[in-house]
Amino acid sequence: MIVVSDTTPLNYLLLIGAVDVLPRLFAEVYAPPTVLRELSHTRTPAIVQTWVMSPPSWLRVVEPVVRLPSTLGLDAGEADAISLAKERGIADVLIDEYQGRKIAVAEGLYVLPTLAILERAAERELVDLPTVLAELRGTTYRVRPELIEAALKRDAERKRLTS
Repeated sequence: MIVVSDTTPLNYLLLIGAVDVLPRLFAEVYAPPTVLRELSHTRTPAIVQTWVMSPPSWLRVVEPVVRLPSTLGLDAGEADAISLAKERGIADVLIDEYQGRKIAVAEGLYVLPTLAILERAAERELVDLPTVLAELRGTTYRVRPELIEAALKRDAERKRLTS
C-alpha cells in the first residue's frame, strides 16, 4: 500500500517516537514539500524540526503539479497531500483534521488518521497500543476520548484472541 501524508500524522508520530512504523506499514510514503515546511515551523518541537532537516530515505517528497479546486479551503499541507494522492492515483491519505478528511473522502480517497495508523501498527506488533496512546494523550493531539477507548478495547480483544 502506498500513502500520502499530511503534516499532523507525521508530527504526532514523531512526537511519540513511532514515525518508523510508516515504512513498515506502507510500501511507499509520500509527502509534499509543503508538509515538510509546515513541520519546520519555528513553533514546532525540536525533535520534529531535526527530523525534517534530514528526512529518512523512505519518505518521498514530491510536489503536486496542480492543487485541486476542492481543496481551496484547506491548509496548504492538506491541500497538497490530497492533490498529490489524486494525481498519482494513490488511494490512501494520512490526515487527521476533519475538513481535510471530509474533502479527501469526497475526492474518493481513503483516510487514515493517526489513531488508525497506530492501531494497524499494534495489530502487526510494531507498537504497544496502550503505551503509544498514553504518549499521544500527553501531546496536543485532539481526538474524541470514546475513539481512543474503542481502539483500546479492540486492541485488548485482539490480544485476548491471539493469546
